[in-house]
Amino acid sequence: MSGKITPILMSGGAGTRLWPLSRLAKPKQFHRLGGAQTLIQATALRVTGEMFNPPIVVCAAAHADLTRDQLAQVGITPRALIAEPAPRNTAAASVAAAAVAAEIDPEGVFLLLHADNLVSDVPAMHRAVEAGRAAAEAGEVVIFSLKPTGPETIYGYIRAGAGEGLVRKVAQFVEKPDLATAKRFVADPDYGWNAGMFMFGAAAFLAECRKLAPAISAAAEAGVAKAARRGDLIALSPDFLTAPSEAIDTAIMEKTAHASVVGADIGWSDVGNWNALWEGSAQDGARNVADGDVVLVDSSRNLARTDGPVVVLAGVEDLVVVVENGVVLVTRREATASVRAAVDALKAKGRGELL
Repeated sequence: MSGKITPILMSGGAGTRLWPLSRLAKPKQFHRLGGAQTLIQATALRVTGEMFNPPIVVCAAAHADLTRDQLAQVGITPRALIAEPAPRNTAAASVAAAAVAAEIDPEGVFLLLHADNLVSDVPAMHRAVEAGRAAAEAGEVVIFSLKPTGPETIYGYIRAGAGEGLVRKVAQFVEKPDLATAKRFVADPDYGWNAGMFMFGAAAFLAECRKLAPAISAAAEAGVAKAARRGDLIALSPDFLTAPSEAIDTAIMEKTAHASVVGADIGWSDVGNWNALWEGSAQDGARNVADGDVVLVDSSRNLARTDGPVVVLAGVEDLVVVVENGVVLVTRREATASVRAAVDALKAKGRGELL
């Protein structure tokens, strides 16, 4: 095996719960949310250094140039840029990435990460990765179980099996629980959040995919085999689009007998909605978060951001007000499902130009 780990950055998400900032032309991973870099830049930078090779990146075909440009701004050149003709969920994307990974470094270890998350404790993340390396080299698919900060019902959970070491077999995957169940999980150190972070040897992972999700594997691998290649760009063929749309968790991880888990406390957030962004951002004395030309009067616990026009909030609480590229969103901060519903409503009204 090579001495370095190769990151695989999954950058195909749409981030619709952060609309109107996150749009089809420029999803959330290409925006700065709570830091000096965009999310994809920050993700790539946290897997640089002596421990890592340059990354393989999976993105939408329409975002290939934007991806390359944003990474170049922080001095990173991908080993390969895999362009999806259209999204087919994380299982197909993972198989395509693993197939390319097997070409690049057949004996290597690969770390699969979402490109649109935040991590505040990078050294802790590196320690967790190093702890799981031997299991990945031995043929396990390693998943990282992240320490919950509260009883969230929007995440899946992982239960570690019996044992006391840093690396344990996965005992159970649990889909998004109700609040009472989430509270019980948070109180039990065997449970952690499933953040979709995986580490594996490419050959072992592909073998499991071919066995457990043969239709997905066949389509994704054909997409790679027949891809149009130009320099670092691997444009997947239309064969990729025949893959069933399924998450890696349900297609592979919940079925494999070769899943191990590493518990980690790395200060993770998926920045999945406006409330999560408010929670993870610097707040003023009234717990407001403001970005752009924003005036706040007698208001508290709001998030307001604007790309130009002045936004004034007076005498209000717990709101999100976003002005972005000619669109104004006003919603309650914790009404996270309503934003996605608004996006669906705009689609139904034929207002795709706003998405």
